[in-house]
Amino acid sequence: MEKLTQREKTILKLITQGYGYSQISKIIFVSTHTVKAHISSIIRKLEAKNRTNAVYIAVVSHLLDE
Repeated sequence: MEKLTQREKTILKLITQGYGYSQISKIIFVSTHTVKAHISSIIRKLEAKNRTNAVYIAVVSHLLDE
């Protein structure tokens, strides 16, 4: 499993809190397109099926505890 960047971890934490693409983009001051690109990268790095599966993997692997 490839290591997540700090930005990807931030976005993943926001996803676990229930925020959507546009909400995340406003919180971290980037475009929705950029958020989608980061989420795609997270899914690829965690070898997840979708963003819900990525959250599950992150929680069970304690990736967000750091």
